[in-house]
Amino acid sequence: MDLLLISNSTNPGEDYLGWPQQEIKDYLDKRNIKRVLFIPFAGVTFSYDTYEEKVNKVFSSLGFEIYSVHNQPDPLKAVEEAEAIAVGGGNTFHLVREMQKLGLMDAIREKVKSGTPYMGWSAGSNVACPTLRTTNDMPIVEPESFNCMGLIPFQINPHYLDAHPTNHGGETREQRIEEFLVANPNMYVAGLREATLLLLENGKLSLRGRHPMRVFKNGKQPLELEPGSDLQFLLQLESIA
Repeated sequence: MDLLLISNSTNPGEDYLGWPQQEIKDYLDKRNIKRVLFIPFAGVTFSYDTYEEKVNKVFSSLGFEIYSVHNQPDPLKAVEEAEAIAVGGGNTFHLVREMQKLGLMDAIREKVKSGTPYMGWSAGSNVACPTLRTTNDMPIVEPESFNCMGLIPFQINPHYLDAHPTNHGGETREQRIEEFLVANPNMYVAGLREATLLLLENGKLSLRGRHPMRVFKNGKQPLELEPGSDLQFLLQLESIA
């Protein structure tokens, strides 16, 4: 499969989708893609039209066209005919509920398995995982299930933070991931820090970006993996869906 899984869309003081623009351009240019089907359903506090316009402004500046699935008369046909698919960030629970309602989870999984390029950022990376259970988002709606597309056999925690806020008595992000791993001991979790992404192409998984990635497994010390590290072990837990 052919995946570009981005931790975040915006860094402080930078434009929207500013930091990964060259990665996005290189990814699509290499595959001769011109039009990208956009899935906007993680957006909650603004309209899907507004989200489409915001993303298209960035992509058009790079030489590509975004068109949103919410404006297509037949969403499943739009997926079937797409050159590439991009899933935007926002609230993962809302995204999963809407994708499940429209049958897009299964449709996109099969489309990507057939070789269609897929990219997502934040929530859009979460739904490439087996489940949404390592999202950071509040469960503002209840989807049919927590199951996602399983395009990769491990979990991603986007926006991974090492820091513990001053005067905050709650659990750290690492502690929350450890809770997940106690309940799911056979799973790996990749803590994907801001301004990093994972690229899967030709069966090889690589980390790109400005920072190392922190990988968690139940009963083991977390690993700090730099860009360029061998990540193939993350693909060996089970066959990719």
